[in-house]
Amino acid sequence: MAIGGYRKAADLPQVIPVFPLDGAVLLPGAMLPLNIFEPRYLNMIDDAMAGDRMIGMIQTRDGGDRGRPNLATIGCAGRITSFAETQDGRYLISLTGVCRFEIAAELGLQTPYRQVRAGYLRFEADLQPAEEPPESARPALFDALKRYLDSRGLAMDWNDAKDAPMTALVNSLSCALPFDSQEKQALLEAADCDERRFALIALLRIDSAGPMDDEPQSLQ
Repeated sequence: MAIGGYRKAADLPQVIPVFPLDGAVLLPGAMLPLNIFEPRYLNMIDDAMAGDRMIGMIQTRDGGDRGRPNLATIGCAGRITSFAETQDGRYLISLTGVCRFEIAAELGLQTPYRQVRAGYLRFEADLQPAEEPPESARPALFDALKRYLDSRGLAMDWNDAKDAPMTALVNSLSCALPFDSQEKQALLEAADCDERRFALIALLRIDSAGPMDDEPQSLQ
């Protein structure tokens, strides 16, 4: 079942607050931890928690004012699935991705944060269980990921990665790895998990300057 019990595009809230944050994207089923401290976004979280607990993560694009930049046309709606308040008044939340959306219109509501009318129909398949890529696709992803991590002196729990469903793994890596904003947006806008997996492998190989046609390395 989809997060929040949403089954079709019409079930989702048509007006959502948005959190513009470059370099951060959310994908269906993935989790994104956020540290909220600006007053306008504390207000946004208060309102979301009092309602359907949904907010839209979105990046910006060139143009607009510094305090009100232009928004990318596509983001992802997520549901607040964990919430804690710190002693200094910050909110530590986790968003779980539900469905991508296109901005149909930005609303001129008198709130300190921005709100949009969201169109989900193009991405309605996000609400259904994804068809898992074959296991034969895992070695190429792991090889590219290992090269990328090694090139940066990073490590990860490979046992967890080997057990994770491929769709969840691809989406989680796309959210978590420090690609630039344009690369993140390309991963977000990929049509499906297969297209995102191919794009992710290409980015990993490019960023680690690894050859594109080597045989996959074995993981120790």
